[in-house]
Amino acid sequence: MNFLAHLFLGPRDPEQALGSLLGDFVRGPVAKLDLPEGVRQGIWLHRRIDSFTDAHPLIAMSRTRVSPERRRYAGIMIDMFYDHLLARHWDRFADQPIGDFTARMYPLLRAQRAVIPVSAWPVIDHMTEHDWLGSYARMASLHRALDNIALRLRRANPLPGSASELEHDYAGFEADFLAFMPQVIAFAGSQDLVLGAAEAGAAGDSPSA
Repeated sequence: MNFLAHLFLGPRDPEQALGSLLGDFVRGPVAKLDLPEGVRQGIWLHRRIDSFTDAHPLIAMSRTRVSPERRRYAGIMIDMFYDHLLARHWDRFADQPIGDFTARMYPLLRAQRAVIPVSAWPVIDHMTEHDWLGSYARMASLHRALDNIALRLRRANPLPGSASELEHDYAGFEADFLAFMPQVIAFAGSQDLVLGAAEAGAAGDSPSA
């Protein structure tokens, strides 16, 4: 899942919401992160959602829809495809318009700049300034986002133009997404953030985001 999905699935508490986003930027045991407790709880939830997603058969189905020459990067592509599909089908799953959601989230994130890791701030700054979350609904923005990710990777990769794979099998990816979302929403809602983060810290758990 990518930025929009993690913020949607995460709690609305400011610190926990920030943590839901920061899971892509921090590593190491949750309890040892030099961040407020609520942020650590959000990071723990982010990791739990990623683990659930990576092991899910519907995600495996979406991976098979990616062409063999790009399948090594299918995880990145599907994360972005699903954020696009979430933005397009937002009203099915959310009780407020996506514009209202992002209008609340952007200042909430920016207000916590003091605790945002340096590595994450440029991304959050650009996200909030250019409305990345709302723009995901447009195919042109999805093309641009994936092409920009390709430029940031250190080695040559087949990501440029990869949004075309969603266009070629839109109905298939959409069916996977619509079947998956109710399940991941239920999973995220069932997690005890306080207990889970404490147990992960005690166990020295440090899964990758």
